[in-house]
Amino acid sequence: MGCELLQLKIDMHVHTCYSGDSLITPEELVFYAKKRGLDGVAITDHDRLDGALKIAAETDFLIVPGIEISSSDGHVVGLNVTERVPGKLGASETVTRIHDAGGIAVACHPIGLFKGSLGKHTNSSFDAVEVINSSAIPFSYAVRQSMKIASRLRKPGLAGSDAHYSPEIGCAYTVVNAEPDANDVVKAISKGLCQPFGRSIPVTIRLKRIIAINKRRL
Repeated sequence: MGCELLQLKIDMHVHTCYSGDSLITPEELVFYAKKRGLDGVAITDHDRLDGALKIAAETDFLIVPGIEISSSDGHVVGLNVTERVPGKLGASETVTRIHDAGGIAVACHPIGLFKGSLGKHTNSSFDAVEVINSSAIPFSYAVRQSMKIASRLRKPGLAGSDAHYSPEIGCAYTVVNAEPDANDVVKAISKGLCQPFGRSIPVTIRLKRIIAINKRRL
C-alpha cells in the first residue's frame, strides 16, 4: 500500500439535495470537498440511498454511499450499504438490516438536541459511534458525552459535518487508514483504523444556511 493512500480525510456525514432539507448539489459537494482538502465524503441522505449511488457512479471523487435512517429509537447511519434500509424500525433491527445490506452501522449524533439522538439506545451492536458532529448542539457537551459512549462500548469514533449547506462540508472529518475505495474505508473503520477531527459549524454559516433555505421556499 502506498504511503499516499494511508491517510484519507473523509467527512463521514453529508447530506445532498436528495435529502430534501439540504441545499447541496452534486457539483457543489465535490467542489467544496476538494476545496476543504478532503479525500472523500460519505453521502448520508435522510431515508434514501438513490442519490448517493447516483453521485458515486457519476464522479471519480471518493464517495462512500450511505443513508441516515430514522429508526423508532433515533437516527442511525448505514455506510456502504447496497440497498435502502426502511425507517421506523427499532435501533437493533435497523443495525441488523444495515449489516444484511452489506454495510456498517454508525450511531450518529447519539447525544444532542433536536437531532433524533439515540441516547441510551446506542449499544454494542453498532460498528462505530459518531463522536464529533459539527451541527450538534450543545457542541462541546455532545462531543464529550459521545466520546464517553464510544469508549465505554469500545467502538471506533467517527466525525462528520452533518452538512446541509455547502460551506459546512469538512467542518469535521475522519482520518482513515485505507485505500481510496468505499469497501476498504469501511473495513478500516471496523478495525478502528480511524481518528475523528472537527469543530462546530460557525454561527455565521448556520445563519447563511437558514437564509438560503428560506429564500428557496419563497
